[in-house]
Amino acid sequence: MMTPAAFLPYLKCVGTGPKRNRDLSKEEMKTVIRAFLKQEVIPEQIAAFMLGWRVKGESIDEFAGAIEVFDEFIKHDPLPNTIEFGYPYDGKVKNPYLLPLTAKYLQELDIPISLHGGLLQPAKGGITLKEVCDRVSLPSNVHFYDRKTYFPELYTFSDIREKLGLRSSFNTIEKLLGITQSNTAIIGAFHKPFIEKYIALYKDRYKKLIIIKGNEGTPEIFSKCSITIVQNDTVEEIKVDPREFGISYQKSREPLSLEKSLERIQNPSDELLKLAKLNAAVIHFLHHSDKSIKDVYHRLKP
Repeated sequence: MMTPAAFLPYLKCVGTGPKRNRDLSKEEMKTVIRAFLKQEVIPEQIAAFMLGWRVKGESIDEFAGAIEVFDEFIKHDPLPNTIEFGYPYDGKVKNPYLLPLTAKYLQELDIPISLHGGLLQPAKGGITLKEVCDRVSLPSNVHFYDRKTYFPELYTFSDIREKLGLRSSFNTIEKLLGITQSNTAIIGAFHKPFIEKYIALYKDRYKKLIIIKGNEGTPEIFSKCSITIVQNDTVEEIKVDPREFGISYQKSREPLSLEKSLERIQNPSDELLKLAKLNAAVIHFLHHSDKSIKDVYHRLKP
């Protein structure tokens, strides 16, 4: 069992400055994360490590060690035929979630999906996926998991993260957690360096990994974007542009309240519905690759 005194050498790895900081080994990081999740160290040490780790910069081995410990605590619900979606926990600010609308088209295409959410995490201050999923009717092909239930140990971190008020390293590795042990995963990315990190971390955990450079770091396509497909040790990139489908949706420039976001989902404009249909067609193409995106798009009902 870890104690606050025994934790000090690990804290020094990220908290003694540029000259003496060092990356932890995978096994060292596993020790740290287990101590965090078991609450064997004091909150001040956890907050100090989280800040120091983020400032030092995370290694792939450190991330991988944390993810392997997550596997030990998560309550898995194997649904291998689903596609797992990885949404950020810092929410969306300026645009509504397409997921509830896209999911209805995916139901028409007989594609089940799994996703998870929880309390808002710093630092963007957006509307969370959980807030939306708790308030709208989701079709039967959607399997939503609340962090409070599937991973209560990480859920207890929310208070510390909120008080710290800064983005932490956990923001990067909490989006894909393998709850349903799906073969295919789709994750959103905002900055290109994260695409490389996701490939390194997840290419061996899924038979097919799809990284969409989507709206506000989500896997949702609102405008022209790149999509990276990782399968059988090969990496391919494609581009998708809604304008090629006659879609002219104008993204919001001002923050949306939860009420306004929900209203746009529950009473969608024609252009928002077209975007949802396009997202479903892209997902079908990425999942099956048997028809072109345009073929699937035009096949779906308005």
